[in-house]
Amino acid sequence: MDSDLIVYLKWSAILTAAAFVLAVLAFIFKWGFRFRLVGITGFMAVLTVGVFGLSLGLFSYSNVPGAVPFTLVYDNGGSQVVIKLPPTVTESEVEASLRKASADLNSYGRLGGLNNQMTIRARTVIHPEEGISKPLYLGKAQITSTNAEQDNLNIEVFSSQFSQLPEQAKG
Repeated sequence: MDSDLIVYLKWSAILTAAAFVLAVLAFIFKWGFRFRLVGITGFMAVLTVGVFGLSLGLFSYSNVPGAVPFTLVYDNGGSQVVIKLPPTVTESEVEASLRKASADLNSYGRLGGLNNQMTIRARTVIHPEEGISKPLYLGKAQITSTNAEQDNLNIEVFSSQFSQLPEQAKG
């Protein structure tokens, strides 16, 4: 479970229990707003169950050694994904980051297009001159789903593109 969601779940459960106790007390003492407390308790229970459902696995990320943090730039929800890496990245980090992105982004619900294939491209942004930005593609991963239980991953790192990276980034 994600640690933030565990905290939210704990406090939501505590508030739901407090609302329940308050509703029971309202019925015992015949307070006028007791039925409103029943509604509040029910709503809090629905929120608690929702947070619990989210904590079960909405954010499941894999841990790949050597992968650098990346930003999702483009995702059509199907066969095309583009991630952005820092310009200080090395070839091995590009490969590891593509493995991580393929593990994190590939799911059974994705449409693979006509050939049932998903392509993840890794790029960075360089600035050859002041005021000019240029995307530089450093590699791609193609995932071919042959069946629901087996994925074939083909990673290609564009070694020739690394010569265009800034000198301080190559260091």
